[in-house]
Amino acid sequence: MIPPPATIVAALSCLAISTGVYYAVRPLPRQTQIRKRDERVLVIGASSGIGRSIAHEYAARGANVCVAGRRAELLKKVLEECDALGEKGKSTHMAADFTNVEDLVRLRQFVEAAGVSALQPLMNVAGIDDPNADATSEGITHAVETAKKAMNGNYFGPLGAAVAFIPLLTRTSPSPSILLVSSLAAVIPAPSRTLYASTKAASLVLYQALSIEHPSIRFSAILPYTVEGDFRASAVDAGPVREADPSKHGLKREVVARRCVQAVDAGEKAVFLPAFYRAGLFLYWIFPAFVEWRARKKYGFTT
Repeated sequence: MIPPPATIVAALSCLAISTGVYYAVRPLPRQTQIRKRDERVLVIGASSGIGRSIAHEYAARGANVCVAGRRAELLKKVLEECDALGEKGKSTHMAADFTNVEDLVRLRQFVEAAGVSALQPLMNVAGIDDPNADATSEGITHAVETAKKAMNGNYFGPLGAAVAFIPLLTRTSPSPSILLVSSLAAVIPAPSRTLYASTKAASLVLYQALSIEHPSIRFSAILPYTVEGDFRASAVDAGPVREADPSKHGLKREVVARRCVQAVDAGEKAVFLPAFYRAGLFLYWIFPAFVEWRARKKYGFTT
C-alpha cells in the first residue's frame, strides 16, 4: 500500500508551489484595520472545548468578547474566566441554541445592542453489525434521525448563524471576519465518522461558497486533527473510541484556539492542524487507496 516515490515527490512539489503562491498573495494582517482591544468577537459554542479556549485567547488580548452557548451555568463560568484574563466588564454572555432560529435572532439583537457529532460507522448507526445484512426499517429510521441531529449541529447551525450575522458584520465591522471550526475529517474522510465527516464537509463548502459571495468578509476555517477532551460523550450516536485515546494523544484545545485566532488575524482561508496534514489532502487526490488504508488502520476498522 506504500505509494511510489514519484507520487510522493509530485504531491510534495504541488504542496510547495501552492504554499509559495499563497504567501505571495495573502491579505494584509487584520490588525492593520482594527486594533486588538477594539475587536468585537462573538464565540458561538463557548461553554466548553475549543470555543471556550478561543474566548480565553481573545479576552486575554483585550477584545470585547460575547460568549454564547446552550449551557447557561457553564457560560457564567467562562465569563468569569474571560474577566480574569482580560479587562473586567468587556465580556458578556448569553445562553442560546444556535440551531434555534429564534435564539439566533435574540443573540443578534443582544450583540447589536452591546457546532454534535456522529462517530460510528454508518451501518452501525442503523443497527447492523454484519456488513452483509440488510437494515431493518427501524434501523434505517434511526440512521436518518441520527443524521438529522448531526446536520442540525454541524450544518444548519452554521448556516443559520451565517444568515443571521453576515449583514450585521458587514454593516458594523471595519474588518469583518468569520471563523468556522471544521475538522480534518471534512476533507480526508475516515471510517466510523461517516455522518460527522459528511456534515462537517457540508458546512465547510457552505462557508467557502459564502466567502465568494461576500468578498468583504474574511472567512477562515480551521481543520484540526483529533482534539483532546470528552468530545465523544456528547456524540449523537455515542460510538466507541476506536483510535488512540484523544485525551492523551489529541491536540491541546489551547493550541487549536491560539491557531484559530492567528488564522483570523492573518486572513487565512483553510488551516490544517498540524500543518503537514495539508500534504495528506494532496496525497488523497493522487493516491487515495493509500490514505484509505491508513485511515482504516488508524481507526482499527475492518470490514
